Amino acid sequence: MKRTIVILTLVGALVLACSGMVLAQSAAPGDGEQQAAVEKSAGQAVPGRYIVVLRDDANAQNVAEEHSRRLGAEVTSVYQHALQGYAAKIPSARLSEVNSDPRVLFVQPDRTAVAFDQTTPKGVDRIEGDLSSTQSGNGSGSDVDVDVAVIDTGINKTHPDLKVAGGRNFASWSLSKDGNTKWEDGHGHGTHVAGTVAARDNDFGAVGVAPGARLYGVKVLSNSGTGYQSWIINGIDWVTAHANTIDVANMSLGGSGTDGSCESNAYHMAICNSVAAGVTYTVAAGNSNADLRNFVPAAYDQVLTVTAEADFNGQPGGGAAATCRSDVDETPADFSNYATLAPDQNHTIAAPGVCIYSTWKGGGYNTISGTSMASPHIAGAAALYKAKNPTAKPVDVMNALRGDASASAWAQSNGFTGDPLNSPIAGRYYGYLARADLY
Repeated sequence: MKRTIVILTLVGALVLACSGMVLAQSAAPGDGEQQAAVEKSAGQAVPGRYIVVLRDDANAQNVAEEHSRRLGAEVTSVYQHALQGYAAKIPSARLSEVNSDPRVLFVQPDRTAVAFDQTTPKGVDRIEGDLSSTQSGNGSGSDVDVDVAVIDTGINKTHPDLKVAGGRNFASWSLSKDGNTKWEDGHGHGTHVAGTVAARDNDFGAVGVAPGARLYGVKVLSNSGTGYQSWIINGIDWVTAHANTIDVANMSLGGSGTDGSCESNAYHMAICNSVAAGVTYTVAAGNSNADLRNFVPAAYDQVLTVTAEADFNGQPGGGAAATCRSDVDETPADFSNYATLAPDQNHTIAAPGVCIYSTWKGGGYNTISGTSMASPHIAGAAALYKAKNPTAKPVDVMNALRGDASASAWAQSNGFTGDPLNSPIAGRYYGYLARADLY
């Protein structure tokens, strides 16, 4: 390691009211059971709210307008890229008529979701970001030529340490005409994620894994960090519409749910189609100290799911004193979800997620913890890989990152307790620690 990296992470459970959408942030010491309950409560059906998935040859806008006029559907979202469909509040007495429309493939309840909660941050140092092609933290000022969407609470548009290229607001039940402008981050979570991905390599603040990458703030969670699956699908739909531009998308959010086929529900279908369009997705595993197979999108095979390890000095080997929260250096974070099933192990990787320093709302900086903070390290590594391999497909990016992390020499000397080559914890798979020095 060439530098010492300090990562600030917000420690503290967010009890997210109303929607149950959870940010992938960890609870404060002693609050683990409460945070787990919050995350597991996300994914609950919302009474009266539905997502209507149409057949591929249907015109979503026309069907939504017709159902609004004829059946009283209060349309909140229209999807035309990741899938054909719409979200709406539909009177129960008219639901059977919606289902009987031959253009409708299926109707499902809308569900709640939550965000899983210049110094070179320790996490960037730990995965050797300072040895990558950009040498994060050397103050070169060069920007990585790649585009990353942060599907979250928005991004602080004017933060001096971020290169924000655009965004969109979907955190509303109403179709807002000014959604193109009102995606400012009033919470802080999305801005923090964005900084770990791509804070610029200058002479102040923090530095990201892929410094200066172009960022897009896709606001699908409110300023309280809460939201709905229908909002998230809208964000995925927008990213898919811009798949010719956007290379990587990070989702540090989720809720309860399980894996299935791409056609099993609208959420999974949208992600599958977006990946097929060429966007690589990195997602947080969740902070319930539980099996990630019961959380989505973490359980989906088409994404790269990121668990969190604790690192307090940017160095392998263990023994460093804890800083912002109680945890043990070079072990899985005590809040991190993990895999137990072989299919889930095939799309899981680890990154630092404890006491991470990054950008914050209002042009500031903050230190917080969570698998939300681990995931953007992988988004940054994926962005570096795409910058060097612009024609790589999402499966190529995922295989390269996991393959390089599992290389024996790297894993033996840089792994952590819980890493498959370093005293794995019985029954729990956290994945191999990511590396960025090859990209």
